Amino acid sequence: MKSFLKIIATVAFISVTFPINANAEGDPVSGEDIFNKKCKICHTAEQGGDAKIGPNLFGVHNKKAGQFAGYKYSKGLIEADLTWDDATLDAYLLKPRDVIKRGKMVFAGFRKPQDREDVIAYLKTLK
Repeated sequence: MKSFLKIIATVAFISVTFPINANAEGDPVSGEDIFNKKCKICHTAEQGGDAKIGPNLFGVHNKKAGQFAGYKYSKGLIEADLTWDDATLDAYLLKPRDVIKRGKMVFAGFRKPQDREDVIAYLKTLK
């Protein structure tokens, strides 16, 4: 329970400190390009795709974390009990280790808010 509260506090802090611009729309075309350059090495994004180092991300937006069948998630991610909404994705894509302390994700994150918004916009198209 203590780690869950820490995760919630971290997501809230990041969301307030680095808010996603509610009026801005990310560019899914740019997001796909960023995904292909930075994320595709570890993740697939097509419907029914297999996991790689990380899980398939098709349909991940607004889905409860840790639901890709056949992928062994970290204990930290499972205990986090997150849903991948815009704010959680933004916080996670900024600094994954701040959101899930004992996660498997080794990527340091996207510093530029526009890159995060674009990747989130791309992920929203995967349905």
